[in-house]
Amino acid sequence: MRKFILLIPLLLAACAQQVPSAVSHAPDTPGFLFGLWHGFIFPVAWVFSLFMPEVAVYAVPNDGGWYDFGFFLGIVVFGVGAHRGRRVVYRERVIREPS
Repeated sequence: MRKFILLIPLLLAACAQQVPSAVSHAPDTPGFLFGLWHGFIFPVAWVFSLFMPEVAVYAVPNDGGWYDFGFFLGIVVFGVGAHRGRRVVYRERVIREPS
């Protein structure tokens, strides 16, 4: 039953598509590299968009899936979600019985 519940959002996401007016294949349409850049600057653009209505965090129209993939990589790999180093914590715990 639990697998079925987890499968429902996946099936619904598979039915999703972009609005045709949001996807353009013109030469000047933002593609993968612009998506990567927009994902990387997402935190700054989001704060600016709260106070400046002409600033947006996502370009529409865009190239479609490649822009989305670049945006995702920009946020997760290079931007906010990036892990800035490796930190290993070692713990030794010794429990002594009172004598």
